[in-house]
Amino acid sequence: MANSTIETDRDFQKLADPYRRELLAHCYRMLGSIHDAEDLVQETYLRAWRSYGDFEGRSSLRTWLYRIATNVCLTAIDQRGRRPMPTGLGGPSDEPERPVVASDEVPWLEPAPDGVLGADAADPATIVAARESTRLALIAAMQHLPAKQRVVLILRDVLKWKAAEVAELLDTSTAAVNSALQRARAQLEEHAPVRDELIEPTDPDQRDLLERYAKAFEDADITGLIELFKKDVVWEMPPFPEWFVGADHVVRLIIAQCRPAPGDIRMVPAAANGQPAFGMYKLDENGVHSPYQLQVLSITDEGVTHVSVFFDTSLFPVFGLPERL
Repeated sequence: MANSTIETDRDFQKLADPYRRELLAHCYRMLGSIHDAEDLVQETYLRAWRSYGDFEGRSSLRTWLYRIATNVCLTAIDQRGRRPMPTGLGGPSDEPERPVVASDEVPWLEPAPDGVLGADAADPATIVAARESTRLALIAAMQHLPAKQRVVLILRDVLKWKAAEVAELLDTSTAAVNSALQRARAQLEEHAPVRDELIEPTDPDQRDLLERYAKAFEDADITGLIELFKKDVVWEMPPFPEWFVGADHVVRLIIAQCRPAPGDIRMVPAAANGQPAFGMYKLDENGVHSPYQLQVLSITDEGVTHVSVFFDTSLFPVFGLPERL
């Protein structure tokens, strides 16, 4: 009996482990939190392992795992609600010199490292599709959808499941799935970013702009930053609900709140949600550059259009960033 159990465990691990990364991406798209997604994937595999002896193969193992993961996510959304960004809660502030106050009670949206996308590295088309479906602004827009509509949109438009497959997973009708998809697309249209204007991470012009951006922060070159920002750039920074529009407001904010001096800041490149990112390190009282904030950038051929700044330094190890420089 013991040997049979061990063989069953090994069989489960061998067959289920290849789906772990794509299930992590699925849970992240659902929840908007990489920390929650990791926890719920663990919960999914624990439930699946416990039930594996009763799995009769009426569906594929992948579909069965997605069913478990989706139900786990739906329960989590019911308990925790949606995760917004500051731009989804109200209008911009026009007082960049005024001290900002953190709203730690809000479960803010989190960025995710590109490694959770679940894309096939040998298939460029898959990589592009995965990148587009995890853009930070798109994940934020999905948070406006009711949980069931969010599931349908992800399974149909991102994972390309058939309506009948989604209906089976959700124990509903194909007509209900199609109706939910139509409503989800209509609502997403109001919040989703423009897809075709963002520069891809492999673009040489982007690399040059990012190098100049990092150098401007490290040198406290305010003039250089202004040149890189698009005129109507957006700057938001959870857990602070205040957000700002316009290069002038953003630069005034940086001067007033960050007070940069040459050498105080170091920028380490990263990649989040298919977008360029930086781990920013700030010189502390011990003379060490310690984690300060994680910036995720949107860039067009006109410059930096949007910067999402995350002060949750627990994200640094998730992105493989060092604990100090």
